[in-house]
Amino acid sequence: MHIADYQVTKAILERHGFSFKKSLGQNFLTDTNILQKIVETAEIDDQTNVIEIGPGIGALTEFIAEKAAEVMAFEIDDRLMPILADTLRDFDNVTVINEDVLKADLARHIKNFKNPNLPIKVVANLPYYITTPILMHLIDSKIPFTEFVVMMQKEVADRISASPNTKAYGSLTIAVQYHMTAKVAFIVPKTVFVPAPNVDSAILKMTRRAAPMVEVTDEAFFFKVAKIAFRHRRKTLWNNLQSAFGKTEEVRVQLTKSLENAEISPKIRGEALTIKEFAKLAEALLPLK
Repeated sequence: MHIADYQVTKAILERHGFSFKKSLGQNFLTDTNILQKIVETAEIDDQTNVIEIGPGIGALTEFIAEKAAEVMAFEIDDRLMPILADTLRDFDNVTVINEDVLKADLARHIKNFKNPNLPIKVVANLPYYITTPILMHLIDSKIPFTEFVVMMQKEVADRISASPNTKAYGSLTIAVQYHMTAKVAFIVPKTVFVPAPNVDSAILKMTRRAAPMVEVTDEAFFFKVAKIAFRHRRKTLWNNLQSAFGKTEEVRVQLTKSLENAEISPKIRGEALTIKEFAKLAEALLPLK
């Protein structure tokens, strides 16, 4: 029997008198087939170290620990620490750290892996209320995670893996795909969780690129331009750029020149631009930085 078997999960929660905290977005998965599939998607073996975020009562942790060299799990809810000590007691390759992953010194923690030189993957059922900040924090950290296989709301997974000219495509797509390839591996129905969330979930597989997707002079400015282009999705690129940079004659002249140099029509909307075109646009707009 696995932790994720419904009756086992129920017994663990009752034994420890655990009650869910809505503010922490706690939804525990009770489907062993899906957990198996997550681990298979992540291609974990004994030459892989894994970071997990929000292990809950250890349902996914158990499946990861059976395959990985080591698992380091970050759990913000201190009420879950004694439960995890109980459910994962048979695994000597699991360390649970009672810290907020957004505040934890990850670089220091990963030095504590027995073999810190092994590839590190992030495999997790991310708390839905804070999925994007966690992902961007991990991607922007200087830690060389090779891959992320993470569960999130289907809508967010669609946004991250989107293509141009779709509703889901936006600045989040660009922020992630600049660093990673992103593909929805499979959908997880809301019915396999306790308590059931309001929406379906998706497993997103992201693999770090050897180098960023495009070369830009100023990364921060590149991401800023992408955000500006999507600020008002129904407005043209020209209108969004004017709103951000100003409407003086000087700015209008420079915007016209920049768009001509980037070979981009002022009449199109941000969602029509590829990431390569955003890079060209950001370079051309540097005089307005």
